[in-house]
Amino acid sequence: MIMKTYTSFSVLIILVCFQIGYSQEYELSLKIDNADTGMSMENAEISIAPCNCGGLSDANGAFSISLPEDNYRVTISYIGFWTEVHQIELNKDVFLEITLNEKQEELSEVIVRAKKMNENLTLPQMGVVELTPRELKMIPSAVGEFDVLRAMTLLAGVNNAGEISNGLSVRGGSLDQNLILYDYAPVFNPTHLFGLFSVFTPDAISSSELYRANIPSRYGGRATSVLDIKVNNPYVDKLKLSGGLGLVSSRLNLETPLIKDKLMLLAGVRAGVTDFLLPIFSERLKNTKARFYDSTFKLLYLPSDNDQVTFTGFYSKDFYQLDLVTAIQNINAENNQYDFSTLNGTLNWSHTFDDTSRLKTIVIASDYTPKIIFPERDSNNEVTYKSKINYLSFISEYSKEVSSNLDYYVGAQANRYTINPGELDPGSADVLPVSLEKESSYEFGGYGNVNWTPFENLSVSAGLRFNHFVLVGPYTQNFFDDLSGELLGTTEFEKGAGVKTYNGLEPRVGLNIKLGETTSLKASYARLNQYLQNIYNSTTPIPTSRWKTSDPNVLPQRSDSYGLGLYKNLNSNKIELGVEGYYRDVTNTLTYKPGADFFLGETINRDVVQGKGKAYGVELSFKKQTGKINGWFNYTWSRSLLRSQIEKPGDRINNNQWFNSDFDRPHVLNGTINFESNPYNTWSFNFTAQTGRPYTAANGIVTLEGIQAPLFLERNNSRLPTYHRLDFSWNVKGVKRESKRWQSDWTFTIYNLYGRKNPYSIYYTQRNGSENGEVFGNSPLGAFELSILNSPLLSLTYNFVFQ
Repeated sequence: MIMKTYTSFSVLIILVCFQIGYSQEYELSLKIDNADTGMSMENAEISIAPCNCGGLSDANGAFSISLPEDNYRVTISYIGFWTEVHQIELNKDVFLEITLNEKQEELSEVIVRAKKMNENLTLPQMGVVELTPRELKMIPSAVGEFDVLRAMTLLAGVNNAGEISNGLSVRGGSLDQNLILYDYAPVFNPTHLFGLFSVFTPDAISSSELYRANIPSRYGGRATSVLDIKVNNPYVDKLKLSGGLGLVSSRLNLETPLIKDKLMLLAGVRAGVTDFLLPIFSERLKNTKARFYDSTFKLLYLPSDNDQVTFTGFYSKDFYQLDLVTAIQNINAENNQYDFSTLNGTLNWSHTFDDTSRLKTIVIASDYTPKIIFPERDSNNEVTYKSKINYLSFISEYSKEVSSNLDYYVGAQANRYTINPGELDPGSADVLPVSLEKESSYEFGGYGNVNWTPFENLSVSAGLRFNHFVLVGPYTQNFFDDLSGELLGTTEFEKGAGVKTYNGLEPRVGLNIKLGETTSLKASYARLNQYLQNIYNSTTPIPTSRWKTSDPNVLPQRSDSYGLGLYKNLNSNKIELGVEGYYRDVTNTLTYKPGADFFLGETINRDVVQGKGKAYGVELSFKKQTGKINGWFNYTWSRSLLRSQIEKPGDRINNNQWFNSDFDRPHVLNGTINFESNPYNTWSFNFTAQTGRPYTAANGIVTLEGIQAPLFLERNNSRLPTYHRLDFSWNVKGVKRESKRWQSDWTFTIYNLYGRKNPYSIYYTQRNGSENGEVFGNSPLGAFELSILNSPLLSLTYNFVFQ
């Protein structure tokens, strides 16, 4: 009896203590809404300390938990929204209604990053890199605003011709071997201000992807790579203004609905006038003028739930005036004036059949018109040289997601090229007008691609593209003697008559083998054909460069690229490591013969040489995407070589031996690092160091009519000194206003921080007496380095967003 009483009393004590403990817990309830729309936010993440507990909000934005009496730190976060932190003294039941504010300027980038955090391991695509607007904005540029092309040159395997470069060289390829697309339309001149930065309207860009290995089969027409830049779709329900005011350029971007939920508009414009700045850098630039502008607008129309129609327009224009005068016959000009423009249009209709399939149909038009104007001295007359490329294209593509492990697309594309190689309008000058024969050609392509994951650790991307190219009349085919170069005869082709056809089959394959949760091995192969090329005999293309389609004498360039890569992710995919090796073999590469002059040349086939090329290398990369300290580093060892195959000794280049291409840079080291110390300050540095670019050094000196001149026998037989540069930028964000309608920041940039005088080229000139005798001795000629930037380039830009 005593034992039973004792047991009952013990149970009673335990129950009382439990009841007392239970009575000390209180209910913490949260309701999370979108501050802009008022809608409930499902799956918002709630973290509570010091209990290290929490969870996700439900479909109504609600969350509740019972906790003992204490002081708690509650953190509420959601992708694309500002994080909220609350300190709570829980001594009674507490209900909090919390609103989260959207990170308007970073939303799309954050979502993309969340979706693609480990795609470098899971996708069979190899050699593809993407830079978001957020990443682009952090990279210091020459003029204080983010720049796609400058940012790309900091990636492994990507380069250019120096401070002044009209394009990109990818894995040792020439500039014209890289296809640059802006909302599907090709851009033939992608730079402003002598190549200092790109033409793409900054605030209009939504993404930029560079393909270097197994290029998807929907792309064709270039032998090395594709840079695909997309314009924002203006999904907005209210007015949004953004822009910036800078020393070199200013810009304004507008997004607004025109018809609610049906028709939206994006319009961006940028303009720059730098005439007053150029004399600051050099007295020799006092008569130099430079001004430019570009604009992008996009209409988005949603006629139904399953249809989307967009129209993108793009216009870019540059005007430069230089004291350097190109000699044309008997023209006595004061200076050279360069005037070139691009006008593109893209109409895109996308129809969704269901959640897994859609059809898109695209019509593209592109015009590029470069001009050179020669104002005659002591006269109002102007002599004008101009050329033009007109490009039209039609694309139709059907895509289908069969399952989570299988998707495909098939499509067709038809292109028309019309090239005006050049015409000279002398005005009233005593010079004969010149009009070179136009070239017209068509390119028809069909393509398909399958992405398949047959096993958990194996994925395959296989594509095939077929091209049919035809050159049509009117056309004059010239026949020359191979040894003497004399004209033997001609054949005339009428308008529309077929002159020459080429067919090309292009397989593309990518293979990904996962070696674990954080490691993968990839291999790739791609064949590409190029029917349009840019011919020039300068360091980088200029307005007088000749665009040329394939014809009976100029065969299409063809490349075969092979790749192998190993990839490793660390720290929950926050750190990416990679090593890629590649080899590319190119046939029918195009370059110029010794002494070639393409300006208004009617028989250009006598001035060009086709041969072989090869490029190979290894790229090591490190990338940290998140955290207060983030960025990337990469090192590339590579070679890029060319060889002519000419029987005539006088036309051979380096006696038909392998020689360095203009973009052979054996060693390249790049680094970009960002310090985000707090929400208001970001410091960024980027550093690049690389082997000097090859150039042609004189092999001796000859005397012609009493004048000493350098003698060049070998091409690219020497190198410029090592190129290196450090850039810095500081971005200061303003304090968030209560209205949240106006946000602003300042960007201060120093390009070439320590004032490195990187040589752009070497030139020769007659010496004046014994000047610089300690360097040149008794030589009648002196060799001098030409540097574009001799000092740091500072810029300050004020950026704003109003919505």
